[in-house]
Amino acid sequence: MTDALTMEARYALAIASLRLFGQEHLLRFWDSLSTQQRGQLLAQIEKLQLQLVRETFANRSEHRHHGTPQEALIVRADSQMRTEARLAGEAMLRAGEVCCFTVAGGQGTRLGFDGPKGLYPATPVTKRCLFAVFAEAIAATQSRYGCRVPWYVMTSPLNHEATVAAFKRENWFGLLPEDVRLITQGTMPSLDDEGKILLASRGEVALNPDGHGGSLRAIALSGALRDMQTRGIKTISYFQVDNPLARVCDPLFLGLHQGHPQSSGEMSSKAVPKVSADEKVGVFAVVDGRTTVLEYSDLSRELSESRGGDGKLRFGAGNLAVHAISVEFAARLSGDGSKFALPFHRAHKRVPFMDPVSGEMVEPTAPNAWKLESFVFDAIGFARSAIVVEVDRAEEFAPIKNAHGADSPASSNAAQTERAARWLEAAGVKVPRRADGTPDCNLEISSSTALDAEALHRVPLPPSIARGATLAL
Repeated sequence: MTDALTMEARYALAIASLRLFGQEHLLRFWDSLSTQQRGQLLAQIEKLQLQLVRETFANRSEHRHHGTPQEALIVRADSQMRTEARLAGEAMLRAGEVCCFTVAGGQGTRLGFDGPKGLYPATPVTKRCLFAVFAEAIAATQSRYGCRVPWYVMTSPLNHEATVAAFKRENWFGLLPEDVRLITQGTMPSLDDEGKILLASRGEVALNPDGHGGSLRAIALSGALRDMQTRGIKTISYFQVDNPLARVCDPLFLGLHQGHPQSSGEMSSKAVPKVSADEKVGVFAVVDGRTTVLEYSDLSRELSESRGGDGKLRFGAGNLAVHAISVEFAARLSGDGSKFALPFHRAHKRVPFMDPVSGEMVEPTAPNAWKLESFVFDAIGFARSAIVVEVDRAEEFAPIKNAHGADSPASSNAAQTERAARWLEAAGVKVPRRADGTPDCNLEISSSTALDAEALHRVPLPPSIARGATLAL
């Protein structure tokens, strides 16, 4: 509609709307802008959901929970349940009822990488990027189960164009273009303490991504949710881009999500035991009768170090950011995207801004603005019942978040090599190890070779690995 209006008409509509919500300062520098800058600023303003912004700021919350946390119920399936669940999950895949959804809105800045994080070289030998790792796993899943697994990737305005260009350049990483859909994450404006929207420049609103919880809103607004429904997809396999060991379509997990007696089949999650009370990872807990995720900063020192009778941490179920979400549940939460069930939370951050009076840029030295974002794990509390499935950290969790130390490329590569070594040893291959037990070699097993340890038994393998060898299978 706005394309058919003149610039003057669009300005009149924008200023009337802004005045209604006390945000007319966004157009204060209109007269100094070029025609192109005016068009870009109006486009930003026209996308602002001002009523939602006002309600969100008025109801903002720094602390998401008020009740006393209780331990979450963790599913540890016995052998019979695992067998039945795996068969059920495989049937879901063969029926074409599962898609993958990767949240990939971040940049590799913290890793010293100039580009979308999904393009970061993540594997220990071939240095394949994260997108390539997941695409290969999806292709292997399709081959094993004779199905199509559509892949939805959520970018951010910051990296969308670069991500699209990379997928085209890499020929969609070997997948069918019609089975890959790149959608853009939404944004929310940054606000001052009075709820005034900040300007990033004279002709630009200060915006920030709306959080990984915005992924559910994004699939609705982009039409991806409707596409899933048209394709007959019933379950979304959700994972974030920074974990190269994530199982993109885990039949066992899918089967438990769909058929476990304590699951509603709406939203399920994976967890790994925390390595220590100080590990900076969210944990699953029950608050006010609902399963949720508590950020490590939400737990007191007393609770984070509390242990049960077995000596294990009471709040030690670390969140992998891996979920199974029913399409029907996602549709109920998101609607058409205009009304969104998940709450927004505030974070006080340092945001450079244009002073609307002086027109000068301000570089604050302390937090000065509120960023509003939603968290996907808040959706768990809307499910009728939800299960948390404990998995082996060594098999499924080696995130790349930091440049050095824990959760770094070095630690992730070491974990990938260790998993490959264990798979090879289980298949009868002798792997050299150092005195501390770590592999004395550099190993990588691609999904096209084996999706899991069992599949490696059907692959021709060397009887042993040489000490100090570098090998990709």
